[in-house]
Amino acid sequence: MQAYPKHYCGVFGVFGHPKAAELTYYGLFALQHRGQESAGIVVSDGNRFDVHKGMGLVPQVFDAQRLQSLKGHLAIGHTRYSTTGSSQVHNAQPLTVDCARGKIAVAHNGNLTNAAVLREELESAGSIFQTTVDSEIVLHLLAQPGPNGSANSLVHAIRRLEGAYSLLIMTERELIAARDPHGFRPLVLGRVDGAWVVASETCAFDLIHAHYEREIQPGEILIIREGGLLSLQAFPEHRRRAFCVFEYVYFARPDSVLEGRNVHLARVEMGRQLAREHPVAADLVIPVPDSGNSAALGYALESGIPFEMAFVRNHYVGRSFLQPSQLIRDFNVRVKLNLIGELVRGKRVVVVDDSIVRGTTCKARVNTLKEAGAKEVHVRVSCPPHMFPCVYGIDFPDRSKLMAANHSLDEIRHYLKADSLQYLSLEGMVKAIGRARDTFCLACYNGDYPVPYDPSLDKEIMERRRTQRHSLVEALLQDQAQGRLL
Repeated sequence: MQAYPKHYCGVFGVFGHPKAAELTYYGLFALQHRGQESAGIVVSDGNRFDVHKGMGLVPQVFDAQRLQSLKGHLAIGHTRYSTTGSSQVHNAQPLTVDCARGKIAVAHNGNLTNAAVLREELESAGSIFQTTVDSEIVLHLLAQPGPNGSANSLVHAIRRLEGAYSLLIMTERELIAARDPHGFRPLVLGRVDGAWVVASETCAFDLIHAHYEREIQPGEILIIREGGLLSLQAFPEHRRRAFCVFEYVYFARPDSVLEGRNVHLARVEMGRQLAREHPVAADLVIPVPDSGNSAALGYALESGIPFEMAFVRNHYVGRSFLQPSQLIRDFNVRVKLNLIGELVRGKRVVVVDDSIVRGTTCKARVNTLKEAGAKEVHVRVSCPPHMFPCVYGIDFPDRSKLMAANHSLDEIRHYLKADSLQYLSLEGMVKAIGRARDTFCLACYNGDYPVPYDPSLDKEIMERRRTQRHSLVEALLQDQAQGRLL
């Protein structure tokens, strides 16, 4: 059990454009893949904040009338995905506060590994939290007095944070971008019509015709205000680079560029490398859309085996729908992907997916292919086996639920009922991306966590908080029994 749910998100910000809210809307639309549970925008005209956020996809939360009501030249926005239990509107971002320092808004992508410790410390000092998301901690740190009773500086607050964070912070007159010193999550700077824009991925710039300027550097705090940019390095001492490799494997959009490398081309090369490492005699290569498309193309190009889009994805699956338990078998799987059976009947098929986490979905895909008459089904995975949970914002479960952490390769193959199963090697994945191995976070594959994390400490703090709540109730009951309450 953790004090906070892990979540991965998309953030977008604008400074100096009269239609800041509209640009932010389109930016969030391009980043919808990074979060489908809630969306929000905060705008400022230099004096006041306007806020709107809600549950659902970006077009469900915002319409033309709502966007027109959000007036200002400065804005930040957020799309959010979280684990079950925290999908509530009060957890939607950006979060805002009105304190002695003025109005502040924050949008966060990542996961703070010291969130429970910081929250306990802040609550002990009198802070009252309104949400269960770790992002609210940033607001409280900024609102708290700093050393010697002075105002808490931005740099001092950022240095208190541990883990993964790409942050957008907004005041009435400033847009601030900050990235953790290890650079776990992407964050990029661009320009459009003379305005500055910041986004999780470059695909958001393409949609609004913004020009890419550069990456926000790990450990950098970039302040955008009237008069230009101010760049600060909050962590001048060297920190290990640890960009999340899973951004290349799955999470980022294929048309984005991450640190100089196009995501689609990296995935195609992963597929090529997979074909070199694990060839198989087959008649057809098919991807699991959409995440497996690029790697499957690479596998087909390298192996010379024909490529077919045999699985057809339904792109209009909503957040909730009728689940007819016995009416349609495997409904949750089939509602997203349907198979063109004629393409695979009697064929030896290589099915390429980006990853296998729990294994249940992949098993259903293999079963569908076999039911359609595929002669053989060979599963190829364009990343190594997931052996360890992610504590930096990707929703990989604890080790007990990770298929590869608890079963051998042959046991997994037998569970999937596949004719063969192979994963891309760690070395092959890194080679395909074309960057040095020591610049990545590979913790979900090898257990080497760049920032130490102690889940037992979170459990200890949660238990202490639970006991304190019970003590408060008992004290109230005692006061009532002794007539001290009116």
